[in-house]
Amino acid sequence: MTAPSTRTLATTASVTPAAGGAPRPRSRRLRVTQVDPWSVAKMSFLLSLAVAIITVVSILLLWGVLQAGGVFASLDTAIVDIVGDSSTTITRYFDFGTVLGVSLALATLDVVLITALATLVSLLYNVAASFAGGIQITLSDE
Repeated sequence: MTAPSTRTLATTASVTPAAGGAPRPRSRRLRVTQVDPWSVAKMSFLLSLAVAIITVVSILLLWGVLQAGGVFASLDTAIVDIVGDSSTTITRYFDFGTVLGVSLALATLDVVLITALATLVSLLYNVAASFAGGIQITLSDE
């Protein structure tokens, strides 16, 4: 038995040298005629999930900074001074649990809507590309 030979993979496109001897960059014109809706749904879900996590974390950090800075306590004092009723407080509506719940609900809604809309747009692109031929792009290896 003979040992398998090792081969190097060569590109199919040839590179012709320019006048100075350096190879010219290759460029190809391609047309995007169809987009897979399932791959668009997966990617849009993952990207919108990342945006949702960033949104929830940033809202909670902002709430923590406002709470530590005494902004809510100052607003409570101002409301009591204006209204005269100590039962109406801003901290009653902006406690940690409420802010967390609302931000999680909005983030979940955001993930569902962005995923659905991106998938719908990919389907609409496929229909439009069947009529118009798609988007033409030029790729280069500069």
